Amino acid sequence: MIPHALKNKLKTVSKPGRYIGSEKGEIIKDKAGKTRFCYCFPDTYEIGMSNLGMKILYGVLNSLPDVWCERCFAPWPDMAELLKKENIPLYALESGDYLKDFDIVSFSLQYELSYTNVLYMLSLAGIPLSAQERSEEDPVILCGGPCVYNPEPFAEFFDIMSIGEGEEALPELCRLYRDSRSKGESKKQFLFRAATELEGFYVPSLYQVSYLPSGEIASFEPIDPRVPKKVTKRIVKDFDKSYYPTDPIVPHIETVHDRVVLEANRGCFRGCRFCQAGVLFRPIRTRSAETLCRQAKEAIKNTGYGEISMCSLSISDYKELDKFCQSIFDWCKKEKINISLPSMRLDNFSRELMERFPGLKRSLTFAPEAGTQALRDRIRKGVTEEDLEKSMEVAFSSGRNSVKLYFISGLPTETDEDVVGIADLAMKAVDTFYRVRGKVKGDRPVSVNISVSCFIPKPHTPFQWDGQNSLSELIRKQELLRSAIKSRRIQYSWHDARASRIEAVLARGDRRVSKAILAAYNAGQIFDGWDEYFNIDRWEKAFSDGGIDPDFYANRDIPLDSILPWDFIDVGVTRAFLESEHQKAHLPF
Repeated sequence: MIPHALKNKLKTVSKPGRYIGSEKGEIIKDKAGKTRFCYCFPDTYEIGMSNLGMKILYGVLNSLPDVWCERCFAPWPDMAELLKKENIPLYALESGDYLKDFDIVSFSLQYELSYTNVLYMLSLAGIPLSAQERSEEDPVILCGGPCVYNPEPFAEFFDIMSIGEGEEALPELCRLYRDSRSKGESKKQFLFRAATELEGFYVPSLYQVSYLPSGEIASFEPIDPRVPKKVTKRIVKDFDKSYYPTDPIVPHIETVHDRVVLEANRGCFRGCRFCQAGVLFRPIRTRSAETLCRQAKEAIKNTGYGEISMCSLSISDYKELDKFCQSIFDWCKKEKINISLPSMRLDNFSRELMERFPGLKRSLTFAPEAGTQALRDRIRKGVTEEDLEKSMEVAFSSGRNSVKLYFISGLPTETDEDVVGIADLAMKAVDTFYRVRGKVKGDRPVSVNISVSCFIPKPHTPFQWDGQNSLSELIRKQELLRSAIKSRRIQYSWHDARASRIEAVLARGDRRVSKAILAAYNAGQIFDGWDEYFNIDRWEKAFSDGGIDPDFYANRDIPLDSILPWDFIDVGVTRAFLESEHQKAHLPF
């Protein structure tokens, strides 16, 4: 619902469909007697509405009779200017009510470069940015998502944080909120109860940090003995029976992922040493083929989409993939529904998989991650050049003319030989095409697209102690790889090393980094994930103004005996195991 004052003015902004609500599947309730919960995604509508987690939590919370969950997304700058001009605070799409009038305002933090957008949205909503500055009348400001596994860089801005999966945790929090309010308790009393009575909730104000002269953390302790020293992540144990949105909201405008998304697996057993998701979502849990088939058919019927995407950290490891295919293939063919897969493992890709998924003939993506076998072994990737050659043979002999390969540059122990190895591996894919297909008149030429990101040390991984390459070194390696590519059949794209540097600072930051985030926002930084808005100079000045040395967080190799800002979070993987994996990665061959 649009606030009345905006109804005749939205035509002046780009993509008004982002701001009007009223989509098919939207849930409207009588607000009387309800706990008002607003789910905020700190990026555009098109990105937020593509997020499966948003759809799950929206459905879960609205299944509760005494809770009304609504949505809000970061408005594009032209819309923000209109809101300011008309003196209208940021509002929720369902009711048109202002965020400042809700009980709980929650943010989903999926990537580090969205942090300034949280402050942007709070400011537009008229809600104080710092938790300490908020009154009893202000909403409880909550956050969750993968970034919350190191919550310290943004601890100043949130009242409470949900660590882990929210399907069961957030309904518990809402029930506790209602109970607390019914007893006339203050916000501080509610937050204390959440931290001490519920599992998986972190309240930053209940912990204190001290630092050594070196800048290392000296201690991290709760201020009250009743507050747990460790916060344990929440997981959904019975994944097959957990909530799945078969009747999600269908957006008015095109989104990044305009399709039904099926979550086959949650978690991964592979144990790649650079991968944070493989740790955060352990243990691995699966849905049965029968459950996936039912969910797929119901979701297609309710939404009218023509495509199903299988979602998993490692979809080709899904044990019932063949059974699922057998169960649904005839139905998809009859209904003209396409099924697509995400990036696949090179070591278990097969001709049978190609035949099961006709959509794979349009799109094939693999992730070797490193250019040489030595480095792939160090990162525990578990795939070989023979796996790549075999997969390329299958793809090209089945009629495919292009593939996309993902790599990471700047991995710990990486050498120039490893960097050049990326070009060599891509060239071997080109050579495989001509060996398999030959040069046939009229045949489309091969295209090998390589996408290379910069390594970012992530919390709760064996590489959390390893520093990122310096900015100049990351850029040098990008140029080295560019010069090593000799074939026009290889297309090379890379991530902005300057943005990756900021991500590394935010990924490994502590509470002191909050000052830099605030300074960057005050300098005008928003939508850092968008090339046209990212500004490295503003960030460097923000670090300087906040007294923050970015090299200390991004580039430093952290001693193994240091207290890490995220050590108080129990992710279900021991620090001893991570240390062991770190040491194995650095052993000489």
